[in-house]
Amino acid sequence: MPRLDGKIALVTGAGAGIGEAIARRFRAEGASLVVNDLDAERAERVAREVGGWSFAADVADSGAVARMFGTVAKRHGRLDVLVNNAGIAGHESDPSRAERFASATLAQMQERATSGAVKTHIDVTLETTDAEWERMIAVHLSGTFFCTREALRIMSPQLAGSIINMGSIMGTAGGAGVPGYSAAKAGILGLTRALARELATRQIRVNAIAPGWIETAMTAPLAPLRPLLEMQTPLGRMGSPDDIAHAAVYLASDEAAFVTGQVLSPNGGWHMSQ
Repeated sequence: MPRLDGKIALVTGAGAGIGEAIARRFRAEGASLVVNDLDAERAERVAREVGGWSFAADVADSGAVARMFGTVAKRHGRLDVLVNNAGIAGHESDPSRAERFASATLAQMQERATSGAVKTHIDVTLETTDAEWERMIAVHLSGTFFCTREALRIMSPQLAGSIINMGSIMGTAGGAGVPGYSAAKAGILGLTRALARELATRQIRVNAIAPGWIETAMTAPLAPLRPLLEMQTPLGRMGSPDDIAHAAVYLASDEAAFVTGQVLSPNGGWHMSQ
């Protein structure tokens, strides 16, 4: 029997990348899918291909989130799995930012290896605007909270459910050049643990996945750093979206019935301290 047979699952940010891989893997395991994405066309394409339905919404908009979950309640009457995956890298509108970051990182390595004195600096924090900081926190951390709050209106009476939040190795180890992203992901991990304790009395499990370096459109602008990232990863490669999707299937399934408040980090060994 498929591991998610009969379950209703909503995956945010499922129009591409890791979210799309999770939606497809969930469907292969028998789940019925609600596909969310900010981009309506991408959401509809994935929903059509996995036999589910789509809802375009910005997870940072609490009103839009409430409407989405209200529709889920009307159409299904229940919700078994929520995957809070929607996120941004921060360089979507300006890919050159990621390219400059990659160049500066390589320059620092070269300077350390030669003169030992670093003259190239990464000044992302100095250059980050209020709006950029607030958007990063809003999409990742507030979006996770808004979606979880609305999901609980459905899950709480059921006395059952699985919530999976998308963290990152940047939330566990931190990363130069990504202060907002690291802060948001660290916040998600703290929120995950708090929710796991609060919701245990209702038998609602809450866990997080903290991916390592995964091949997606989000990491594509960092291509110059790929040899370095692979060298830093003990398994010697970047991960695939399916590496994360398989972890999500486990956490969503009854196989993880005794797992809550945990961080599962498929990262090829890049970070080993959870």
